[in-house]
Amino acid sequence: MSFSSDIKQELNKTNSLANKENVKFELMGYCISGNTDIIKGKNIRFSTESDYNINRFSKLLSNLEINHNIDVNGKTFNIVTKAFDIHKLEYLEIKENEIYAKEKIKEIKDDDKKRAFIRGSFLGAGSINNPENSYHLEIVLSNENNLKVLQEILNEFDIHSKELATKNRYSVYIKEGEEISKLLALIGANKAVMQFEDIRIQKEMRGKVNRIVNCETANLNKTINAAIEQIAAIKKLQTDGRFNKLDDNLKEVAILRLENPDISLVELGKLLKEPVGKSGVNYRLKKIMEIANGK
Repeated sequence: MSFSSDIKQELNKTNSLANKENVKFELMGYCISGNTDIIKGKNIRFSTESDYNINRFSKLLSNLEINHNIDVNGKTFNIVTKAFDIHKLEYLEIKENEIYAKEKIKEIKDDDKKRAFIRGSFLGAGSINNPENSYHLEIVLSNENNLKVLQEILNEFDIHSKELATKNRYSVYIKEGEEISKLLALIGANKAVMQFEDIRIQKEMRGKVNRIVNCETANLNKTINAAIEQIAAIKKLQTDGRFNKLDDNLKEVAILRLENPDISLVELGKLLKEPVGKSGVNYRLKKIMEIANGK
């Protein structure tokens, strides 16, 4: 399966439907996506080639007791429900044969609802490249209004995206690895975040090595390989929420290592508020790695 498919499968498995309000907001995210349209002003249709997606959309509708039908046309699954039932989704409206997210959705204070809304839009018409090749996450929306609403909600979570708005296509997209990682974490794709970060760290460190390989020694390669392992351990602690539980001296050296991935332990020790030698820095970084690995 593709990287996108793996993420959507994870989101389907790990996000429960116990909270009906969150179900509504995830469904609204689906409804504003570019894969949802209005048929003759009477029916809402969602189309996808993903069986995970069609099953998720069906579960959302069933959870809210909205009747619907599913049919298959070649490789495409279609799910159809009456447009009248959109009244159960109070932050959406139908105008001129299109679905629009109402402006007041941005005023909601509940972050969980907004996360569900973003998750639904990604599941509905989102995609992400394999990070081994390039960083590119995109969510296609059905119209420019929905593009603006989603982008403003992403901004509230400090996730910066760009927009593409043409006559036939509206989408928000992200090409920065850090921002993509933040979005995946926000919508609950924790396994994908770990995989994405591992690939990103390796790519960034390989890039650094390639730029300096002609003027550095084997000792520097050893330093970089050690730094890769150290940074991976620090990122792991940040992702699973254990970073803030570290002692202050471990936090300090961890932050400096993230900011200075290619300097030696001696240089790193000089940057500390209370400088220590190579052995002191090495002890702290080993301790961080042990904690990250559960030792």
